[in-house]
Amino acid sequence: MIRDIINEIRNYPGLTRKRNIYRVTNMLCTVSDFGETIADFGEDAAAIYYKGEYLLLAADGIWTGLIEANPYAAGKASVMASVNDIYAMGGRPLAMVNVIGIPDARYYDEIMQGIRKGCAKFRVPMVGGHLHPDTREASLSVAILGVAKKLLLSNNAMVGQDIVFAVDLAGRGYQCKPVISWDTNSGKNSQQVLERLEVLPRLAEEGLCQTAKDVSNGGLLGTIALLLEVSHKGAFIDIDKIPKPDTFPMIDWLKAFLSYGFILCADKIDTKTIIKKFEENKITATVIGKITGEKQQVIAYQGEQDVLFDFESETITGITVGVDEAGFSFG
Repeated sequence: MIRDIINEIRNYPGLTRKRNIYRVTNMLCTVSDFGETIADFGEDAAAIYYKGEYLLLAADGIWTGLIEANPYAAGKASVMASVNDIYAMGGRPLAMVNVIGIPDARYYDEIMQGIRKGCAKFRVPMVGGHLHPDTREASLSVAILGVAKKLLLSNNAMVGQDIVFAVDLAGRGYQCKPVISWDTNSGKNSQQVLERLEVLPRLAEEGLCQTAKDVSNGGLLGTIALLLEVSHKGAFIDIDKIPKPDTFPMIDWLKAFLSYGFILCADKIDTKTIIKKFEENKITATVIGKITGEKQQVIAYQGEQDVLFDFESETITGITVGVDEAGFSFG
């Protein structure tokens, strides 16, 4: 079974589509900081120091396949993914803009209704953007601005830290190719949704955690892999300890885009307090592994153990190595 999990994750489009990111970031690295950039490539959002706080900037694009299959869900997802990126950085969203490409008039209403629903749910305004009314295929991207007092980063995991998985299990699953998703926002009002998200910036501000990443289209194990790649660390993950809904097969759950799912790395002395903060807001949180210094992502399941990714010999995005070194060997 563990080999099935490894093969599924290594060949999942949510990860394999990231293989050429380094081609972009390596060209832009020389212009990524003119003095105030605190975090950039590899993070859920860029962080710019500004008047004692941090401005957060992020942009997300939605897979064309999802837009074509369910334009309403794609509109909602574009807002959710952007909002989660800001909270994963320890921030709070301020406003969004979008870029939309429409090949057919039938997309207008459904995409816009989905975006409007997401904005109302998360209480984040959509203040502008750009419309292409004559594209060859449907496209949707959202950029978001946020602000943080203290940051949660992806690139600062430390050897010996616990890996905490926080997830809202009160939801329902969807499989709308190419995306497997777990929706925990439908059926909750704005106050309920925002109270759960507010745990993240509070953890940062109280000094309980400095490392986090939201579980998006790379899935749970893929998200951990991305964090490890930029932190130059390894991890041991016990899949048997991962909480999941009874209705989800394990492999699907490990690949699912979670509307509320976060990975945090924390010192053991703070782990119980962090878990309690989530549980007080009806979020399931548990330790599923630890950070190691071997630069391998090792997984264990049902008595078996194997290497999922070996960062000494392979990359996922390649953004942590030079342009001549970057490669992509899993698949």
